[in-house]
Amino acid sequence: MGVVLAAFFGLIIGSFLNVVVYRLPQGKSVVAGRSRCPTCGRALGWRDLVPVLSYLLLRGKCRYCRAPISPRYPAVELLTAVVFAALFLRYGLSPALGKYLFLCSVLIAASFIDLEHYLIPDRLVFAGLLGGIILSLLARDVEIKSAVLGAALAGGFFLLVVVISKGGMGGGDVKLAGMTGFFLGWPLVAPALFMTLFLGGAAGISLLVLGVKKRKDLVPYGPFISAGALLALFFGREIINWYVQFLQ
Repeated sequence: MGVVLAAFFGLIIGSFLNVVVYRLPQGKSVVAGRSRCPTCGRALGWRDLVPVLSYLLLRGKCRYCRAPISPRYPAVELLTAVVFAALFLRYGLSPALGKYLFLCSVLIAASFIDLEHYLIPDRLVFAGLLGGIILSLLARDVEIKSAVLGAALAGGFFLLVVVISKGGMGGGDVKLAGMTGFFLGWPLVAPALFMTLFLGGAAGISLLVLGVKKRKDLVPYGPFISAGALLALFFGREIINWYVQFLQ
């Protein structure tokens, strides 16, 4: 029952994250003002805003002007629901659960904004960091020293990449990595960085081989930072234990 409730809550939060993804890059408020069709401008009613279900019933088109609705909307809602349910199974009803639900919400929003606009808004990262500080003090699953070290390692590593690549990676990636490192802390940030680099490298090579991207084309890295953090939340401890045993 708890998993179902977590998934349902994820659908609702996912609907709000769609508002964040759409409005934040435009500098608009994410809490004030009714949702409107981006094509015809008509205000949307509750029937148009039921997570996933409205998209299916409307067959992916606006009720009023019949313009196509981006599949990003149900994708964000479903992804958030799945992540929330998985986090509940992993952490149960605990302060740590609230902390990581918040982190993953920020990461999902940052990833989809980065995919669409090739940027990660400072407002989102700073809000995430502020929430991370407050929730870390409540959860107490990561010591503050460990959290600061995680932020310094993740942010510092990506800053070094920016310097070496001479702008091949954006400042938003550095800030997002630092914020994520604060949530995870040391040593969990280590497998997160490893998985981020592995996934980003594999995707980059694949895009080059398939001809989708050229060598100097920009690749949004926010989704890989987010995926690395998510994998670390679920498998980070196991990866660390395996590595320690391997060295012995």
